[in-house]
Formats: sequence, C-alpha cells, structure tokens
Amino acid sequence: MARDLPTRTADSLRTLTTPAVDVWLASASAQGAPYLVPLSLAWVDERVVVAVEESSVTGRNIVGSGTARGAVGATRDVTMLDLELERAVPVDDDAALGAAYCAQADWDPRGQAGYVFLVLRPTRVQAWREVDEMPGRTLLRDGAWLASL
Repeated sequence: MARDLPTRTADSLRTLTTPAVDVWLASASAQGAPYLVPLSLAWVDERVVVAVEESSVTGRNIVGSGTARGAVGATRDVTMLDLELERAVPVDDDAALGAAYCAQADWDPRGQAGYVFLVLRPTRVQAWREVDEMPGRTLLRDGAWLASL
C-alpha cells in the first residue's frame, strides 16, 4: 500500500534525524563534471548540514554552484533532496551548529583545519518506496512542506 503524504513526510523526517545517517551528495563543477560522495548528515533546523574540507571537490563544487542533490536511504525507500547552499561555516566558528552536527553525525570535525559545515536548505524533497508511491512523491516544494504534521 502506498503511504499517504503525512505518513511519507513523517517517515522521511524520521530518516533525516536518524543518528549516524549518511547522505549521498551529488555536486557538479562549473564545467559540469559530476561528483558523488557519501557524507555524514545532520538535520538541523530543517537544514541538511554536512562537514567537508573546504578545498575538497565537493566543497568547491557546492560553494561555487550553490546547489547539490542528496539521497538518503535505500533504493526501495529513498528520500531525495534538492538543496541550495545557505552558508559555509568554518567548523569552529559556530558552537551551536557544531554541537548540533556532532549530536547526530558519527564524527566530530571540530578542530580539523580547513573543514567547513555546509548548511543546505531543501528546495524540494521527494520520497518513495515502490512505483505505487511515484505519484505524489513530492513532500516539500519551493521550501514549503506540502503536508502539515
């Protein structure tokens, strides 16, 4: 049975707030070269937060383009996120953000030279398990949730 929108939204939010959850994060260079990496995710104030080396391919791509696409979960139970960069913060410059990230992620990047938190705002969130959930798969559009919880 396909889940209704509120159930699917609640399930996706539960996944996004799971301790030590990972996100496959896709970015692209200015030349269009795609890049995909798994990263530890924290869901902080309805934002995806990841920690990367600022000089890494992912860091350069996302800071340069301002966008990324993420996937959390398995093929048959996935949450897809279209993301816009809200800010890049050196890991030691925002104590509250660092504490929130470390409370969910499975590692602590604070004190690592050259690392930044990328704070990414979802512009669209979609979720589905099987083909029967493809219709109505959009949970968030233009930054607004479609179901009230």
